[in-house]
Amino acid sequence: KKLFKENPPEECPICMLPPPLYDNHTGMNFHSCCGKRICSGCVDKMEESGAEEFCAFCRTPYAESDEEVIERSKKLIGNCNGDAFEHLAGHYADGSCGMPQDRAKANELYLKAGELGCAQAYYNLGVVYRTGNGVAIDEKKANHYYELAAMNSDVHARYTLGVNEGRAGNHHRASKHYILAAKAGYKPSLDMVKHKYIDGY
Repeated sequence: KKLFKENPPEECPICMLPPPLYDNHTGMNFHSCCGKRICSGCVDKMEESGAEEFCAFCRTPYAESDEEVIERSKKLIGNCNGDAFEHLAGHYADGSCGMPQDRAKANELYLKAGELGCAQAYYNLGVVYRTGNGVAIDEKKANHYYELAAMNSDVHARYTLGVNEGRAGNHHRASKHYILAAKAGYKPSLDMVKHKYIDGY
């Protein structure tokens, strides 16, 4: 019952609108100064106003180096900011921003981020276990994390669950996932709903 509850999508803290949705991410940008995820539209408007060097939310100047980005993110982690955990985890996973590549550390940070309410982190863990990126491939664990992400309004996780259920022959459950993701504005999911009707499901 909780899995199929319709949750409102994430909103930008400035314009209060849901972000645009792309194939594998949302149009939201994490800012290490204030720890907010801001939509690309608000960032673009800030740049158009001539203040491209400042955060659109807190007006803090952008970090001047990778080291400063990491330092700011670590400070936010001390304040239990889930998005900061997810952001730092991504750098450990890729070995970017001057961080050593450490997938075990990345997965640990993703888990903590998810526990703090970051749906994207749970989705990332689902991908980790589906692809075996630093861990043994485990479809059951992957689906578990996709479900946690979906229950926290992640539409990409919701769509993935629909695909998995469809492949397993559970077309009714698949359609429920697709419809919820379509309502949140994810076009690939809307296309799948159309196909389900055409195919008689």
